[in-house]
Amino acid sequence: MGTVFSFDVRGGEPGAVRAALRAAVAGLHRVDELFSTYRADSEVSRLARGELTVQRCDPLVAEVLELGAEAERVSDGWFSLRHRGRLDPTGVVKGWAAERAARLVAAAAGVSGVSVNGGGDVQLLGVPGAERQWRVGVSDPLRPGGLAAVVSAAGAPELAVATSGTAERGAHIVDPRTGRAAVTDLVAVTVVAPRLVWADCWATAAFAMGAREGLAWLEALSGVEALLITAGDEVRCTAGLAGLLG
Repeated sequence: MGTVFSFDVRGGEPGAVRAALRAAVAGLHRVDELFSTYRADSEVSRLARGELTVQRCDPLVAEVLELGAEAERVSDGWFSLRHRGRLDPTGVVKGWAAERAARLVAAAAGVSGVSVNGGGDVQLLGVPGAERQWRVGVSDPLRPGGLAAVVSAAGAPELAVATSGTAERGAHIVDPRTGRAAVTDLVAVTVVAPRLVWADCWATAAFAMGAREGLAWLEALSGVEALLITAGDEVRCTAGLAGLLG
């Protein structure tokens, strides 16, 4: 997937944790084999060329496409499974894969908490220890090395943090309505939600919308909070975000 995944596992029977980590890493490699748009032999590439049907693909392909279709529906098309007219579920895959890996490891015997970071997007499950909570730093896109905020899981059994923007990869987010790079007043959108698959999709969609429309849309989503930073260094937040900072 062109990025680095890291695992932080707390508690658990050592043998069970090692086995779960091996399975999770193998699962990530399998996801890359299925969904990479850079590999001509991946099932998604073959599906896009019409060489396969969804029914003949691995069941995981249908699962991801269903999630992407739901993201398109909820975002009124601002999130898309297509890039320049071609099938491309990349916007779903990384968050979904990281969340899936986290849940697999969290199910290992005795594990109390898991954090999986996939290229800066994080899925948190459980707790890191007694009287402790997971905390995630949100990078400041206008001040390299600085933090714009610190999100605390605050006792939530699961929490995800995902950011979309131009700081790391430039103007890579596409406006589905034009097929070209999204031109907005934003440099970053960070979304906090229980599940990483949705946090990642919503951050991408909101960035394409722009600050005003994106913030209003995110405010209307249940269980979602967000931090938006404009190119003019203006910070906009959903009403409930303050309760997750610390």
